[in-house]
Amino acid sequence: MLNPYFTEDHNLLREQIRRFVENEIVPNGEAWEEDGCVPREILRKMGELGFLGLTHEEQYGGSGMDVRGAVVLAEELSRSTFAGVNITALVHTNMASPHLANAGSPEQKQKYLPDIIAGKKITAICVTEPGAGSDVAGIRTRAVQDGNDWVINGSKIFITNGVYGDLYFVAAKTDPTAKGSRGISMFIVEKGAPGFKVGRALKKHGWRSSDTAELFFDDVRVPQANMLGELNKGFYAVMKNFQHERIMLAAMGVGEAQKALDITLEHVKTRKAFGAPLFEKDIIRDKLARLQTKIALARNYLHYVAWLDAQGVDCIKEVSMLKANACEIANEVMYDCVQLHGGMGFMQECVIERMYRDARVLPIGGGATEVMYGEVAKRL
Repeated sequence: MLNPYFTEDHNLLREQIRRFVENEIVPNGEAWEEDGCVPREILRKMGELGFLGLTHEEQYGGSGMDVRGAVVLAEELSRSTFAGVNITALVHTNMASPHLANAGSPEQKQKYLPDIIAGKKITAICVTEPGAGSDVAGIRTRAVQDGNDWVINGSKIFITNGVYGDLYFVAAKTDPTAKGSRGISMFIVEKGAPGFKVGRALKKHGWRSSDTAELFFDDVRVPQANMLGELNKGFYAVMKNFQHERIMLAAMGVGEAQKALDITLEHVKTRKAFGAPLFEKDIIRDKLARLQTKIALARNYLHYVAWLDAQGVDCIKEVSMLKANACEIANEVMYDCVQLHGGMGFMQECVIERMYRDARVLPIGGGATEVMYGEVAKRL
């Protein structure tokens, strides 16, 4: 269908990603679920095709697109039905590496961005702690200056790409006297730094092909050159990038919901009950029509908000409404799709069962639904 928010370049990109999903991800996703990670060679293939640098600067190997390119990536990866693959890529492209792209010095960008865009170095964003999730201001990891170095102590949890990542962008308190959100800075920590340890790979309800870790920092020494952005301004960098993170999660929700509905529609047209296909029953057709309407409205709002962001509009309220609404709709759709699959929908061999598990985290990650509506309420 015609879409006023996207161009022919976006349409061509969509077709290219769709082919990649069908050829590379769909046939292998089940094995990656068992392994608990996405092979790095797949990410390198994505890098070679330009998928990992869509929103990064051309001078470092990126495409220089705005967030709409990333929305296309998120929606099309969702068609694979393997959300763990999707989040592995999107954390790297639009949740972690933008911290370097937005706040990095020319030297830092030149050193790291080409390999990030090529998929040779995979990134993770390290903000969440056992006592600080949506409440970023509550982080307790500390960084203390020692000569020309900073020494980091603390821990992080629920870190996507935490096990197999190469570069970690770490939020730490640099001014212990500062209250609330003040006094937080960001640092680049490379895998293998002395004192930096992956505690364990976490076992999750869903997103099982995405590696998730708890991390420990025990006197991890990083040079001043590895401070990312301004001293004590890290909270604002995290909040700034949260907008794109939330758009990505909404795009995942919309894409996954549509794919689940497509699968379910095919199922009810072939599954017979009481002498006729389920699709011929009015109550089933009505439910499917209502779900399709909600998905269509969420998708249109997603594209509108992405366009707003691309115009440089301050759209925190709109992003918050989008994230809350799209992720809750995704879960509603998954619930009903399991229901319409009957007993088979409860079996692990059924793709809808996995999609149902994967969708549950969407209203939690990147800012819980309750936090999102709090942001909306502030701006009423």
